[in-house]
Amino acid sequence: MQSNRLRVAIDMDEVIADALAAQRLWYRDTHGYIWTDDELRGRKLENLADPEHAKGMEKLLHAGDFFADLDVMPGAQEALKELSQNFDIFITTAAMEYPASCAPKFHWLKQNFPFISPLNIVFCGHKSILAADYLIDDNVRHFRNFQGQGVLFSALHNQTVEWSPRVNDWQEAVSYLTAQRLAGNP
Repeated sequence: MQSNRLRVAIDMDEVIADALAAQRLWYRDTHGYIWTDDELRGRKLENLADPEHAKGMEKLLHAGDFFADLDVMPGAQEALKELSQNFDIFITTAAMEYPASCAPKFHWLKQNFPFISPLNIVFCGHKSILAADYLIDDNVRHFRNFQGQGVLFSALHNQTVEWSPRVNDWQEAVSYLTAQRLAGNP
C-alpha cells in the first residue's frame, strides 16, 4: 500500500548531527586551531587547516568512529517527531563517501532518533536516486538531479551559497514544510 503523504528526505551531517562541532574540537585539541564563526563563514575546515592536518581529519572520517558520538542539532529530535505525524520521513546520508561510517551512523540514529524506522534510513552515494518530495540538506550539490525540491539547511560553510528555499534551523524547517503541505504543494 502506497502512502499519499509527502516524503521528506533528511541529511545527517550538519542537519541533524553536529559534525562541525566535533571537527572543530578535534582540530583544536590535536593541532591548536581555534576558528571563529566569522572565519568559517562560507568556508570548510579542510581549506583553513594545514594540508597535513586536513589529511589527519580525512583519515579519522574514513575510520568511521568519528560519527558515533556527534551531538544532535538543536531542535532536530522534536522537529522530526512532529514532522513524522504528517510526512513520511527518511534519513538519507551520503555514507558511501565514508563507508566505515555506516555502522556508527546507524547506531547513532537508533540512539538519538528511535522513532525513525530502520527501513527509513538510506545510506547512499548520489542523492539523485532518492524518491522524495523534499530533500533537506546542507550541500546544494545533493540537489543536482534530485527530482523533488531541495531545501538548504543553513550551516557556516554554506552561508555564501545562493539557494531558495533555505531554512536556518529546525523551527523554520517545520514551518516551511507544514506550509507546503497545507498549500497542497508537493
